[in-house]
Amino acid sequence: MGTTGRESLIRRSGVVARAYAVADAVGARGAFLATCVVLLVVFYYPVGTVLAAAVTSGGHLSIAPLWATLTDPFYFGALAGALANPAGAPDAIVGWVRAGFPAVRTGLFGFTAYLAVLGTGGAVLVGLPGAYVLARYEFRGRETIRSLTVVPFVLPAIMVAVGFTAMFGTHGALNDLLGVVGLHLTVAFDLPLVVAALTFYNAPLVTRFVVAAADTVDARAVETARTLGAPRWRAFLDVVAPQLLPTFLAAVLLVFVFDFMAFPIVLALGGLQLATVEVWIYSLVSNLDLTEAASLAVLEAAITLTLTYVYLRYERGGGAGTASATVERVPLVGPPSAGRLLAAAYALVALVLYVGPLASMIAESLTRAGSLSTANYAFLLAQQLGSGGTRPTVAVSNSLVFAVGAVAIAVPMGVSVAVVTSDKGRLRRLAGALLMAPLAVSGVVTGIGLLQGLVFGVDVLGYHLSVTGPVAIVAAHAVAGYPFVVRNVAPLLARVEGDLVAAARISVPVPRGRSATS
Repeated sequence: MGTTGRESLIRRSGVVARAYAVADAVGARGAFLATCVVLLVVFYYPVGTVLAAAVTSGGHLSIAPLWATLTDPFYFGALAGALANPAGAPDAIVGWVRAGFPAVRTGLFGFTAYLAVLGTGGAVLVGLPGAYVLARYEFRGRETIRSLTVVPFVLPAIMVAVGFTAMFGTHGALNDLLGVVGLHLTVAFDLPLVVAALTFYNAPLVTRFVVAAADTVDARAVETARTLGAPRWRAFLDVVAPQLLPTFLAAVLLVFVFDFMAFPIVLALGGLQLATVEVWIYSLVSNLDLTEAASLAVLEAAITLTLTYVYLRYERGGGAGTASATVERVPLVGPPSAGRLLAAAYALVALVLYVGPLASMIAESLTRAGSLSTANYAFLLAQQLGSGGTRPTVAVSNSLVFAVGAVAIAVPMGVSVAVVTSDKGRLRRLAGALLMAPLAVSGVVTGIGLLQGLVFGVDVLGYHLSVTGPVAIVAAHAVAGYPFVVRNVAPLLARVEGDLVAAARISVPVPRGRSATS
């Protein structure tokens, strides 16, 4: 190939690269724009109409409803008095110290945060040992167990509530076993049961985050530290821990947000006696007190969106690279060691916490009047074959149709958002946090907003527009689920090397009959 041919090839390479760049930009931005339109119609507008009640009074803008909630001791405890009378706060603190630091009322928000701290602590205590076992040891079925860690996170809340009642309830399987040795536990519909259920849900999340980060740790850096004389624990603290810390903190923040907004588990296992902010919003909405519910939702969203922004910051700082040599795992079966004893203890905890509730639920389904029976399944079969009532297969088929439809919409939405917001920068993190709002806004408020806006309909230019039936259900589930797609795709995009993408964009196929060097 002469000079003219090479120049022609270079020009064609530049044209192709620019064409690919334009196509990428148009495709990504077009999909992102479509996602924003869907979010505006299905989420932001409906939720905004509900939250507007928190900043309006008598049809005019006012912070009176929001301020009334902030200064209500029921919601904020002692902090409400400090907000209502800031000048008296120093004297109140002095009086509290002189009284010997008595217990201070924290209000509904304080209890919600307390429950979230307990749930997050349980998730860390159970999730970290699981992450250690999966990251440290090699054994048959390891990948299967790693894949199964996502199962608890996607189980229906009512199923988990039934399983935990069947396992840990007053007449549950655990008490049946303890009764053999004369022991009895009463944890049904109490704080420990709610915390255990939250741990059941979120400990696998900690495990998956930390294991994924451990796979990016460079073994050569660890070996270098050991070669320089660092003991194993010092090499872990100096080399491994700093690489795991951002991902671990991201997992903790995400779990805290989920626990802070816990609704079905708390309502089913604790009721109004253990009401959190989310449960109380539901109670207010049920009583048609939308103004107070909106004020609570605004304050809750302010907290969770702030935490989501911080979570995104830590997430981008962890697991962003790929290890050229990963840390080698050791066989699980071998001579006794502290790590292998930890693995055995964790297996026992997992058996009680994860297998126990699900197995107890299955056992309860095969029990009637204290004896083994298939009467429950016979009832379902009679419903299916009979002419009255709802047939079980109808419910199952509806669930499958809604799930497939939601996935078909949520995946493109999540991928487009992950691509557009993958660049670093404060504005990108802020945009990412706002786009993650479906993850951090009360599901109850979202549902009410959809009913008032999308389902009941709105008048636009003289036309009444509404979306009902399966379309509304699929759209609502897609908007609720797409943040999880973003959170799974974004870390993978961060690991893609920019040089490889650039090389792929400028590569030009060699014409037939010519070699690359001709």
